[in-house]
Formats: sequence, structure tokens, C-alpha cells
Amino acid sequence: MGNNWERVLFFGKYLVPKNNIWLKRMGLLFGFVLLDYFATLAFCTTTMEEANPHLRVFMENYGIFWGLTIFDFLINLPIYLILCFNSRLISLPARLSKIMNHLVDVILAWFLAGAHFNGAASWFWAAPNLIRQMTGFGIYLFITMLLSLKFRVK
Repeated sequence: MGNNWERVLFFGKYLVPKNNIWLKRMGLLFGFVLLDYFATLAFCTTTMEEANPHLRVFMENYGIFWGLTIFDFLINLPIYLILCFNSRLISLPARLSKIMNHLVDVILAWFLAGAHFNGAASWFWAAPNLIRQMTGFGIYLFITMLLSLKFRVK
């Protein structure tokens, strides 16, 4: 029995990011996810109000709360796992690491802006989709720039 727990604990360490910058990025990532989650719960009264057709199917089958919860969990779990494993398993040379970190930030910013910020802001901001997505993209990149400057100074 002890041998099984050792295996679970060994694998469990990979489910938490390795260093603080990745943990901060996870917090930022899930801040955007929670904005979308709570905005949708607060403003969505019927499933037909949801613009995302995939999410709408979940909401119609499981109800608004459970459908939204299951959908958000399923769409964000792979991203979380990729970032956790990336922080633990991939060690790049310092120069390449700086470039790859910025590339990961840009990709995450565009994903979060499109998948979460645009949807969350659509409930209370009547602007074109591209404007909302670009705003979310800019906010995410601005915050990650501040985080990277904070960690660079130390």
C-alpha cells in the first residue's frame, strides 16, 4: 500500500508549478477564467443567451451552473497540465527560455482573450468581438510584463 502512495505523491508534485513565475501565471490565467465564469453565471438566465455553441450544449444538458462548471473545467484542464509539466520538465538555456516565455505569454494571452475575456466582457460591454479580444490580450500581456519585471529585479 505504501508503494502506491509513493507513486501518487511522485506524480502529484507535477500538478503544482515548479517556480513562482509559473505559479503567478497560473493565478493570472485562472483570474481570467473566473471572470468569465462568474460573469456568465451572473448574467446568463437562459441557455440561448450563451454565444458559445459548445458551452450552450453543456448548459442545455446539465443546466447553467453544472454545464458551465464542467465545460470550463474540461477546456482549461489541458492548459493547466501543459503549463505545470512545462515548468517541471523543460529546462531551456537562459536566452532561449526568455524568448519561449514571451512566446508562451503571447499564445496564452490570445487564447484567454478569445476564450474567456471576450465572452465575459460580452455580458456587460457592447463592443465588437475583436475590440474585446484585443483589450483582453493587452490586459493579460500588461500584467505578465509587470510580473516579469518584478521577478527580474529580484
